[in-house]
Amino acid sequence: MADNNAPSMDYAEHERTYNGFINFSKVGTVAALNVMLCLILFTFGGSAGTFFGWIALIATLVAAAVGLASGAKGWIPSAVVFVVASLIAIVTAA
Repeated sequence: MADNNAPSMDYAEHERTYNGFINFSKVGTVAALNVMLCLILFTFGGSAGTFFGWIALIATLVAAAVGLASGAKGWIPSAVVFVVASLIAIVTAA
């Protein structure tokens, strides 16, 4: 027999979970781009590129952790690392 006192959907919790998933997706995408940029630095940057690649990789991990804890604008720290590492990649590849 069906129980007629089942709880209704918890829409606030669904929204919170969805927002967390979207935040994780944004931070993860930018972090993956950062890792690819670090691999480019390791390959084509010479010894300076290797050094800065490790610095950028560590900064990526820290920025991703901060971004996941920050909420909706959590992709910004990883994006800053990406921009700085891109400039370093341009300088060391020349």
